[in-house]
Order: sequence, then C-alpha cells, then structure tokens
Amino acid sequence: MFEHNQWPAPAKLNLFLHITGRLANGYHSLQTNFQFLDYGDSLSFDINNSDNVTVSPAVEGVALEDNLIYRAAMMLKPYCRNNVGADIHLTKILPMGAGLGGGSSDAATTLVALNHLWNINLSAEKLAELGLSLGADVPIFVKGFAAFAQGVGEDLTPITPPQPWYLVIWPGVSVCTKEIFNLPQLPRNTPEITLAQLATATLKNDCQEVTKNRHPEVASALDWLIQYAPAKMTGTGSCVFGEFSSRADATVALEKLPKNMHGFVAKGVNISPLASTLSDRQRHQCQT
Repeated sequence: MFEHNQWPAPAKLNLFLHITGRLANGYHSLQTNFQFLDYGDSLSFDINNSDNVTVSPAVEGVALEDNLIYRAAMMLKPYCRNNVGADIHLTKILPMGAGLGGGSSDAATTLVALNHLWNINLSAEKLAELGLSLGADVPIFVKGFAAFAQGVGEDLTPITPPQPWYLVIWPGVSVCTKEIFNLPQLPRNTPEITLAQLATATLKNDCQEVTKNRHPEVASALDWLIQYAPAKMTGTGSCVFGEFSSRADATVALEKLPKNMHGFVAKGVNISPLASTLSDRQRHQCQT
C-alpha cells in the first residue's frame, strides 16, 4: 500500500543577524529574527513497506548517505515500526548558498512529515533536537513560528513581526556559510540585545559587508534593490530582500530587475506553511 503526500519546505529570511561571540567549539553565538516566506521547495512522500528510504533526484556530487533529506529520514527509523519506508521526491526551487535555508528546510520537512506519516508522534521539541545535528537552522523550520533566535540559532522565542511583501533577489552566486563565518574580518562582538529592545534597536546583518566584499554580485543586488525599498541580505547571503507594503508594488520593482539577476515576490508569514500543512493533515486525520 502506498500513500502519496506533498509537503512544503518554505524559505526563511533573517530580518537581522548579529554575531555576538565565538564559542569554544568554533560555532558562533548570534541573535536574529526568523520569518518564513509563502514560497519554497516541496517534497512528496510515498510511504511503503520496503523498509528502504530513497531520495530523488540525486544531487550531483553528494552521496545518498550525505543528503540531508536522507539523513533526516534515517534519524527517525529507530523510533518507528519495522518495515516502513518512503520514496521521497524533492521539487527544488530555492537556490543553494542563498541564505534562504533551503537545505535545512528540506530536512525539517522530512522530519515533520515522516513523523506524521510513519505515526511516530515525537514532539516538536524532540524533532528540533534531532534536527539541530543536521544544521543550526533546522529547529526553526521544525517549530514553524517566527522567532527571535539566540544561541547558535536554536533558542527560539515566538514573535509576531509585520507580514509584508518581499522582493527577494538572487544575484546568481552561491555563498558558503562556513567560509563567511571563518573570515577573520567578520564582526563577532555585537552587543546582545533583549527581546524588549528589538523595537528600538538598530538592527543589521553582521555578515553583509564581508559577503559584499567577497561577492560583488551581492553588492550589486543590494545597490539595485535599495532604490525601491529598504533592503538587506539574509543569512550569510547571497539573497537580498526588500520590504514592500503590497504585492503590486513589489511586482512593479521585480519587472525592472536587471537580466543578470533573478527574483521572486513572496509574503512574509509568521506561521510556517509547513506548520499549517501539518495542522491540516492532523485535523483531517481526526475527522476520518
């Protein structure tokens, strides 16, 4: 018996990103606001009794055992009954190395969907704990609410920022997060702020200048976008985003985008499309 399900793996934005220190293990302590977009990848899951997990399409140069989707699925195997498997298909639209969290979101969707489809019923907290070993951004996608994040990004406090329309620009380059965080010139001493100070603090992205210096395409995208809206970079880049009051205004700007850049318009949302999908599936399950 096969069961087919399609689940969203949304993008995220870092509305700001402060690096407040470097830990002994090499990770960085940070503060950021995460917000989701109603735009992203999607994954379909065919549940079977083969006890095997497959992922398609294959990622060139990445062994199956190193694929974050496969690793997420295999993390759940010890918690489920024997002889249950899944054929997972990824529809990828988020660019890699873009600061949108695509790989982490794909892994989180796998954890959330298979936890439901395999009837494991682990808590969101447990799934987030498992996901943290896959990437610092995985917990925010598992939890599914906009958040003020601290620590390495796993200490999450729900927030309700405005939900504007964004024009997101991908300048056509991939940025290696590890490379940016290893740069000696990266600021690492931004003073910590409290949740109460968010509304009045001067918020920036500490990775923006060093990324612009290494990737002039990012600088060009910011210079272009700031003509139309307040703009900054998300994560370690390469995507930049501008905030608009309406979809129409964002679309007008998108239509003027230079041909060497790529962009899309999406709405900021404080409840993740993944969380909404899970809630819908759980409600449907209770009714049947």
